Amino acid sequence: MTTAALETARPLPTPAERPGSDVVIYDGECRICTAQVGRLPWWDCRKRLSYLSLHDPEVARRYPDLKHDDLMREMLIVDRLGGRHWGAEAIRYLSVRLRRLWWLAPVLWLPGTMPLWRWMYRQIANRRYKFGKLDECADGACAVHFAPRGPGESSKSE
Repeated sequence: MTTAALETARPLPTPAERPGSDVVIYDGECRICTAQVGRLPWWDCRKRLSYLSLHDPEVARRYPDLKHDDLMREMLIVDRLGGRHWGAEAIRYLSVRLRRLWWLAPVLWLPGTMPLWRWMYRQIANRRYKFGKLDECADGACAVHFAPRGPGESSKSE
């Protein structure tokens, strides 16, 4: 079994198991999301992260102000101080928080590049069920979550 397969086979630590950690909230019903998040423990050699699927009732209990539709659009990291990092900003945050991702930080932190990273993140996030070869999701409602945004709507990361 490969290292990636081992990491995805192990249960991810929860915030209850790692108090004081940054909490990664991700789509636990998405194959791409679960595969990528399943690799994070290897990058997290100092055990600074814990994980919750956005579908877990614990998310609503811990963070009642979060909206399900926002979480369906973008991954969220709630840092240990309560700061929130959405989508591309979450990935950029991890590049400086996780020692093994140091090599990614100079590219992600180049001045003026965040609009590009946001756009790229959204392109993948909006198509993740299609890329993950998941033909349906809970009651076939995925189209509601991934409908194009209107002109006045914006992401939490903007």
